[in-house]
Amino acid sequence: MNQFLFKKIDNAQLVVFRVFYGLLVSAECYGAIATGWVRRTLVEPKFTFSFIGFEWLQPLPGSGMYIYFAIMGTLGVLITLGYRYRFSAFVFAILWTGVYLMQKTSYNNHYYLLMLLSYIMAFFPANRDFSLDAKQNPSIRSTTMHNWIRWAIILQLFIVYTYASVAKLYGDWLDFSIIEILMKSKADYYLIGDLLQEKWVHQIVAFFGIFYDLLVVPALLWKPTRKVAFAFSIFFHLFNSIVFQIGIFPYLSLAFIVFFFPPETIRNIFLKRKSAETVNTPVIPKNRNLIVSVLSIYFIAQLLLPLRHHTFHDDVLWTEEGHRLSWRMMLRSRAGSIRVKAVNKETGKMEVIKLGDHLTKKQRRKVSCYPDFTWQFAQYLKKEYAKKGEDIQVFVENKVKVNQGKFHEFIDPEVDLASVPWKHFGHNEWILPSQAEE
Repeated sequence: MNQFLFKKIDNAQLVVFRVFYGLLVSAECYGAIATGWVRRTLVEPKFTFSFIGFEWLQPLPGSGMYIYFAIMGTLGVLITLGYRYRFSAFVFAILWTGVYLMQKTSYNNHYYLLMLLSYIMAFFPANRDFSLDAKQNPSIRSTTMHNWIRWAIILQLFIVYTYASVAKLYGDWLDFSIIEILMKSKADYYLIGDLLQEKWVHQIVAFFGIFYDLLVVPALLWKPTRKVAFAFSIFFHLFNSIVFQIGIFPYLSLAFIVFFFPPETIRNIFLKRKSAETVNTPVIPKNRNLIVSVLSIYFIAQLLLPLRHHTFHDDVLWTEEGHRLSWRMMLRSRAGSIRVKAVNKETGKMEVIKLGDHLTKKQRRKVSCYPDFTWQFAQYLKKEYAKKGEDIQVFVENKVKVNQGKFHEFIDPEVDLASVPWKHFGHNEWILPSQAEE
């Protein structure tokens, strides 16, 4: 184990990835400002739906969030340059975590992956070469790293892709109906819009998605299939970028591939003027036990988190409990109708809430069919009425459909959502049972 984990290898893969990573997160942050994502998601809403338990994390007022993202973009540039790398990488990780936790209306599994990666990169010695830090302080310069660093990245990717593949093995993916739903919104795409509506395209997308996610990491690790897997990766990620428009993440996924090619190949392509040291014997660090313990705990958690929905009652596709943090990517489409009523506890007066007075269009869609959003909106209303001296109950009449299924009652209309607690580690009984068997 020591020989495998702690032998010294060429660090060209990590150094080159740091440059790609910094450029991409910088583009993500500056791009979020330029495309209006920050305005739509964090500035215009009256309040944001944070992760439950992090309600205190709300967007900065005025131009605060534009400055916030500009700072993150600048930190990305510093990461690219390897300037004050530890500070830049850790601060970026903390700031990105803040963005991730303060809003989930635009939740994306890739945002979660970037949060994990940002902390991983902050701990890794990615500034030991080809960096301003190494230029200003030659004593830190090194062209080697421990082998466990490379394999930590590979194992993280293996977990992500494998769970993403397994999650697709359910009826609505295998009969292509969810692909059809996803592609309907792409019908107006220039040149490819009509093509994306073809049944045979849906079939290719469905099976390619399953087999690519399942096999890409082993195929990249095995030399005879590496170049073929690389070619498929370029196609797969560019397709996702063009069709689904998910920001930097297809390109980040391509950047990860540097960890699968021999380091000397990466060094010859990107760092031609640098020479690498060769060390064949392991160098055991003093904190060896700490490193092994932290890695073990982290990866056990990563293996178990995606399975937690099996401990909840009912189907995760219906309840959404345990959906996040589990690499269940592009698996379902939800739609719902909702009527929210506020009832004054003292007078019994009932008022139907106009969602448009409180929520953006995207937030209204989420409140109508995602239980945690509905519950949080009830808590928000309770606080807003309390400011006016009223103590209220909140009841909802709510119907939801998943994918191409029928609409069914989703939330118990007799339950006051303003008074029930949210259960993080158990089923919320006010979510009515699924009726998929119908």
